[in-house]
Amino acid sequence: MTILKLSLMAFSIVFWAAGLTMFIIGLWAKVFLGSYLELSANSSPSAPAILLATGAVVIIWGFLGCFGAATEHRGLLRAYSAFLTTVMASGLAAGLSALLYRKNIAQGFQEGLHQALLTYGKDEGMADALDALQRSLSCCGVQSYRDWLTTPWGLEQNGSVPFSCCQARQGCHRSPPDTRGLHHDGCFPKVLAFVSSNMFYIATAALGLALLQLIGIVLACLLAARIPARLMGITTLH
Repeated sequence: MTILKLSLMAFSIVFWAAGLTMFIIGLWAKVFLGSYLELSANSSPSAPAILLATGAVVIIWGFLGCFGAATEHRGLLRAYSAFLTTVMASGLAAGLSALLYRKNIAQGFQEGLHQALLTYGKDEGMADALDALQRSLSCCGVQSYRDWLTTPWGLEQNGSVPFSCCQARQGCHRSPPDTRGLHHDGCFPKVLAFVSSNMFYIATAALGLALLQLIGIVLACLLAARIPARLMGITTLH
């Protein structure tokens, strides 16, 4: 009984730490990647929001699980087991979705980039996000700098490109632009390469963490099942 209780408490502490890590990563992504994520045309909730919400809930339940194990509260342990089952199902769904719909994620970002180019100069928030993306990734346009030449903003500027496409300001922002001073790669191929190379590992980690919840579910159920027998003085044969 003591070993079972200590095992569940140790698991709950690890579970709580995982929730805190998710919350910190979500906060970091919200602050540093929020503007980039605005460029996606996907209407689904953003990854930072999901991480923040999930991390906060896991932190709370991780504490409650540890408290339930320490006080041998049967009802709380059963609720904790049900919560872990929900987390496991959500993790499996998230991991499988990341694997199956990674092309949709990339397509949504491509559509968002096209829309950002078309509304450049009209939507300041999208324009700032696009400029920041082009600077940080050293890219220009969706596929190349030529995407800018046919946009409403590019036509108004007589076939020029934003300063964020330039490797150096001098001699770049003119019509036609000096290609030697431009970022030659498009932004979408760079984003696609990142998604393709990292999505598998992210999905695998999500699936692994989901399956890890099985340990907590088994420990919580076993402890909850043994508590009534011990309190009632009933001995069980093993």
